[in-house]
Amino acid sequence: MNDSRNQAVPQDVEGLPFPKVRSVGFGAPFRWLSRGLDDLKACPGPSLFYGACFAGMGYVLTFVFSHAYAYMSGLISGFLLLGPFLALGLYDLSRRREAGEPLQLAPTLTAWRRNAGSIGIYSMILIIVFLVWARASMVVFALFYTSEMPSIAGFMQQVISLENIEFLVVYFFVGLLFASIVFALSVVSIPLMLDRGQDAVTSMIASSFALIRNFPQVSLWAALIVASAAIGFATLFLGLIVLMPIAGHATWHAYRDLIEPLPPDWKN
Repeated sequence: MNDSRNQAVPQDVEGLPFPKVRSVGFGAPFRWLSRGLDDLKACPGPSLFYGACFAGMGYVLTFVFSHAYAYMSGLISGFLLLGPFLALGLYDLSRRREAGEPLQLAPTLTAWRRNAGSIGIYSMILIIVFLVWARASMVVFALFYTSEMPSIAGFMQQVISLENIEFLVVYFFVGLLFASIVFALSVVSIPLMLDRGQDAVTSMIASSFALIRNFPQVSLWAALIVASAAIGFATLFLGLIVLMPIAGHATWHAYRDLIEPLPPDWKN
């Protein structure tokens, strides 16, 4: 049987047309979530494996940075920014289900090999932004806690009671800036690279166009992802096991709705 698990996308990348962005209805994000849930039901084992990886990463970060939570807050937030790359296996599961291929975990673990160069460039860009955000997080803490870093309990108390409103406002807007930039570049980037073999730059530009053309809809989609992550964190990362696979699968369907398919003569 011909298995595509390790095959590169068989297309002439240089000749690929620029992705055409489509407009979607405001309720589209809820449709994406519904389809994502259907994918989870169709391949629960592999999907939940990736969900467990998200939860496991949350636990590891919490343990490693438990005494450096100024970095931890930025890193956990950055971990969400790396979600599109970490969810690559989930995208591939949705792609395989769509194509009628076997829904097995093993082939998705090396899905990046379909377009390793572009996905590698994209991931390096995200890592750079991730590290800058972590440093920015530390700088904000240093500016507001020049004498002594608060304990975790003290920090959470200030967040809940709004005692240090200046810090919260600055930290929120710094995080929002980085999150907005990365999200704009990530809406459909990896699905494009995975499905078509599109290059990283073109994929990120197309993602930005998708956001601009469908700003209310994609903003709602971002809010739903943030809400899912917040629920996952509030449940001590256990919620991530289910919610992240749904969001990952749903992102594939967002890509399908937001980007026009290639002309039939480009199909192989």
